[in-house]
Amino acid sequence: MIGQRQGIIVWLHSLKHSKMLRKFGNIHYVSKRLKYVVLYNDMENTDSIVEKLNSLAFVKRVEPSYKPFLKIEFENKNQIVRRNTIIRLDYKKLTKSNFAFDKLFYGHYFIGGI
Repeated sequence: MIGQRQGIIVWLHSLKHSKMLRKFGNIHYVSKRLKYVVLYNDMENTDSIVEKLNSLAFVKRVEPSYKPFLKIEFENKNQIVRRNTIIRLDYKKLTKSNFAFDKLFYGHYFIGGI
């Protein structure tokens, strides 16, 4: 049985070493343009694998995913959380000319938005 899984984002200097990362976990995605690999492994082994990946010469940076630690249960489906504040959206009043509409669809109100 598969236990809890956690993602690891590995930033590389060159993509020619990306296949070597198979021994550390399941490769989920490889970005050719931004030169990173998303791989998944068991949550118990994440710390040791991050240390091993950081010691490799072709790795720039390693970031573990914090998704398993986020609270994903919200009180109401019309609430979006942004930095300890709750913004209530009324989708019927939301139009393209509305400032909140632009913010909503360009990712400024979502968790982890750019």
